[in-house]
Formats: sequence, structure tokens, C-alpha cells
Amino acid sequence: MNTAAAHAAQIRADFLLLLTALIWGFAFVAQRAGMEHVGPFFFNGVRFALGCLPLLPFVLRTTTPLAARLGHALPGGLLAGLFLFTAASLQQVGIVYTTAGKAGFITGLYVILVPVLGLLLRYPSRRRTWTGALVATGGLYLLSVEPPLTMARGDAFVFVSAFFWAGHVLVIGSLSRQLDWAMLAFLQFFVCAILSMAVALGTEHIARQPLVDAAVPLFYGGVLSVGVAYTLQVVAQRRAAPGHAAIILSLETVFAALGGWLLLDERMPWRGLVGCGLMFAGMLISQVRWGRRSKT
Repeated sequence: MNTAAAHAAQIRADFLLLLTALIWGFAFVAQRAGMEHVGPFFFNGVRFALGCLPLLPFVLRTTTPLAARLGHALPGGLLAGLFLFTAASLQQVGIVYTTAGKAGFITGLYVILVPVLGLLLRYPSRRRTWTGALVATGGLYLLSVEPPLTMARGDAFVFVSAFFWAGHVLVIGSLSRQLDWAMLAFLQFFVCAILSMAVALGTEHIARQPLVDAAVPLFYGGVLSVGVAYTLQVVAQRRAAPGHAAIILSLETVFAALGGWLLLDERMPWRGLVGCGLMFAGMLISQVRWGRRSKT
């Protein structure tokens, strides 16, 4: 691939990641609304099952034998699904016991955890990625947290989930370059849905009416946040390095704040506006080339 084509592919990947962050940000409102009617595992089980549906036409295409594609992608899909299930479950349970601001900031720490874990896995990030990640983390703090920051039970759940979100970004970054994107996305959703429903059946009250009451949040959280956005992540990370992708994806916190302002009439203080500015600055810094070439 020549330089111009590679640059165009990178721009498309960045746009898809930005669109993913936009959908995820507004999904936070849907997740909070859905939790008023159903338990966290039942909510995740249904929404990830719904997320499988938009992918069925791509999974069932006949250009390659289905059994061969399934067998090739199954180990990776199981691994990605386990990371996704653990991260989503810990976050969803933690949201019950902590504030939206703290949950947003603590989850967003994956923006710095991705390059840190990448070092441990011998997947180094460039200097501009580290700089952008640190700037974006500072912006996350200003946007999401009102001092003092304390670590309550819900905070601890969300904090642990941030490590699994970081691991999920790294896993997708590796697998998306090796596997069929539709099969990988479908399998991780399916695994997450099955595991979530299994836990829900053993720990939560399952009834029809709460499911009907949560229909709109479930539709957005399932079809758009899972079926569309997580699939866009898989496609985009075929061209975007994990650390760089994490910076753009972390903008979901900015879009969550925007969604609160538009849909819930929430006011944003000056520190939140500064935080949004820093997060966008972090994304831009991660794009800058220092000198002719950067290998760090």
C-alpha cells in the first residue's frame, strides 16, 4: 500500500473510531435508563444478543464456507468475548454503586492503561501516543470528577473493568488483523450474551414487563452501541494501533457529557469544558509526527 493510500486508510479508521466513541457516549444514557427496569447481567445479556442481529447477513454470506470461517475465528472470538463479558459486567455492576462522573473517569483510564499493558506485551506505543494519552487522561479527570476522588465499592468494580477494557482494545487490535471482522464481532457478542444471561438466570429476577419497559434503552444499547459501534471498532482497529485507538475511543466521555446536556438538561462547568478541550487536544497530539520519523 502506497503512502497516500495508507494515509487515507488511517483517516477512515480514525473516523470510524470517532463514530464509535459518539455512539458509546450516548449509550451511557441508555444504560442508566435501562438499569431502572432490569438487572445489569440481564441488561447486558439482551443487548449483546440484539447486537448479534445486524451481523447475521455478513456472517452468513456464502463466499467462504461458514464452518471453515467459524472454526478459524472461534478461539479468537472466545478470547475477545471473555474480555468483553468481564469488562462490561464489572462496569455495569459498578455503575449501580457509584456516580456517573466517577464511572466515566475511571473507565476512561484505559486510555493510559492500553500503552502501559502494551509495553508488558511487547506492543510499544509511539511517543506521541504516550503524550496524547497523558493529556487525554488529564482532560478525563477535569470532565468527569469533582474532588475529592474516593474509592468506594462501585469505583473498585469500574476500576478493575478499565483493565479489561484495555485488554479488550489490545486483543481486538491483534485479532482484527488476522480474522474475518464479521465473524470475530459476532462471536464476541454471542459469547458475552450467553455468559451474561447465564449469570442473570442464577442471580436476577427475570420477567417480561421490565423487559418491555426497558425496550428503548435495550434497542439503542444492543443494535447501535453493540451491533454497530463494537463492529466499527473491530473494523477500524485493523488500521489503528491500540494506543492510538484508545485515545479516540476515550472521547466517549465527552460525548456522554454532550448527551447529558442535550437529553437530560445537565449543565457543564468550566472545568468540564477545559477537560473536553484537553481530550480533543490529546487526540490531535497523537496524530502529530515529531521529526521525520518516530519509532518510540
